Amino acid sequence: MAVSSGEGKTADQEDPVRRESARQRAGEQGLLFDEQPTTLPGDIGYRGPTACSAAGITYRQLDYWARTSLVEPTIRAAQGSGSQRLYSFRDILVLKVVKRLLDTGVSLQQIRTAVQHLRDRGVADLAQITLMSDGVSVYECTSADEVIDLLQGGQGVFGIALGRVWREVEGSLAELPGERAAVEDTVPADHPADELARRRRARRTS
Repeated sequence: MAVSSGEGKTADQEDPVRRESARQRAGEQGLLFDEQPTTLPGDIGYRGPTACSAAGITYRQLDYWARTSLVEPTIRAAQGSGSQRLYSFRDILVLKVVKRLLDTGVSLQQIRTAVQHLRDRGVADLAQITLMSDGVSVYECTSADEVIDLLQGGQGVFGIALGRVWREVEGSLAELPGERAAVEDTVPADHPADELARRRRARRTS
């Protein structure tokens, strides 16, 4: 997925007029890393309907992507009848990116690769990535030069600046309900607190 600038450039790609045109296109589309998103609390979760509204997807899509492990809730998974999934801000950001990639015709296989790549990134890094797609492959750009090279080369015909998507999700969630995750929702697997969390859940359901 990573794109390396400066490799395989044609004579047309070296043309300063074409390059300036590509830079203007990138600027108009907001693809040049001009966003400075804020850091949100990591223990705030959002239920399925809220995640759907902020990401612009249906609940059916949300449920299917969770069941097929495309995008799973990282704060709390569904645990039987009556339990509610809780999605983090980062989860919703990825959901919105998946929706946009699907809308451009990118295959689920390519999207899975892109999502796995995003999972390996820190939250702060996501805001400095622009994803470009030609409808077949997904390219990661971490500099303005990489974005411009793809635009003027004709490869990347669609761009998603994650910093801008971050701002959109942030704005949507400001008007939607969230909830602070309980301790037992956020402890990692095999953590010493797991047994205590299980006992608390057992007491609540007995």
